[in-house]
Amino acid sequence: MPDYPLSEKRPDMLRTPSGLRFPDISLESVMDGKVGMEDLRVTAEALEMQAQVAEAAARPQLAENLRRAAELVLVPEGTILEIYRALRPGRADRQYLYALADDLEAQYGARRCAALVREAAECCEPDIR
Repeated sequence: MPDYPLSEKRPDMLRTPSGLRFPDISLESVMDGKVGMEDLRVTAEALEMQAQVAEAAARPQLAENLRRAAELVLVPEGTILEIYRALRPGRADRQYLYALADDLEAQYGARRCAALVREAAECCEPDIR
């Protein structure tokens, strides 16, 4: 993989969420207040580039995981934690998981993540009312 790792081989292609170029991130720029916490977060674009690298290396499962991660970049941390807790065995019923999946898709356009949550919902016992 000639472009892997991107941060070393193609830093010119990477930007922070605020648009700062990856090569502009340094200890000095942090100390000068030019780089904030938001600049240390990954972008959906960077994750998609990593997914393409994974596909080129014949690692389709990794590529799919990276694309799901890209969908989650804009999802609030509290929502991600709620989904994580709900996906643990015995923590949520089918109906709740379907509702979480619907919200992921409708509010954030996270169709891959929503499909994964729906798949987990299918493994739950049917709702007993």
